[in-house]
Amino acid sequence: MFEHIQNRFLFPKDKWRKFLRCFERLEVSAKTLLLKENEVSDSAYYIEKGVVRAWYNNDGKDVTFQFFMENTMFSSLESFRKGLPSMVSFETIEPCILWKINKSDAEAVLAEVYEDPELRNQFMDSLFERIFDYMKHFFSFIKDTPKQRYISLGKERPEIIRRIPQHYIASYLGITTVHLSRIKSAILKEDSFKNKDY
Repeated sequence: MFEHIQNRFLFPKDKWRKFLRCFERLEVSAKTLLLKENEVSDSAYYIEKGVVRAWYNNDGKDVTFQFFMENTMFSSLESFRKGLPSMVSFETIEPCILWKINKSDAEAVLAEVYEDPELRNQFMDSLFERIFDYMKHFFSFIKDTPKQRYISLGKERPEIIRRIPQHYIASYLGITTVHLSRIKSAILKEDSFKNKDY
């Protein structure tokens, strides 16, 4: 974890040592709920190993909204920064090794980051990457078919196809598991047709 963050954010050595002391290492099993929807978040997490999903309840239906994998930091941003109830829950899909930082420590680190223009720009770039991911996901529901969304997911984030259970992928794409199975079957048929020798 520390090597990845240090390579991404070029902290001065004194700030780096102070930053490291703020994290607590956790090993948690699959299906661990890290934050419940409507709770106020007081922690952010970095994933050393494993997968976490963000989801929300829509009239009793569990809707997966986002996936987080290794070398990713996550939190309910609006809740963590502003003390608002979280709009999503966070739950582990696989057994995970996480590094947890509480709000007061994170705010102290961020205060020092903001004083350094280069660090501030690096942090903002990282934040906007996540916002851009949300925007792409949102717009894909407007302009793409479920099949197109699945194909794009396979091209852009193949690790999700490999590691995430099908019912979570279906939920993320806004379809049923039956519909997802049909899409996968159709793609396989198209691929086998293309690969035939005539």
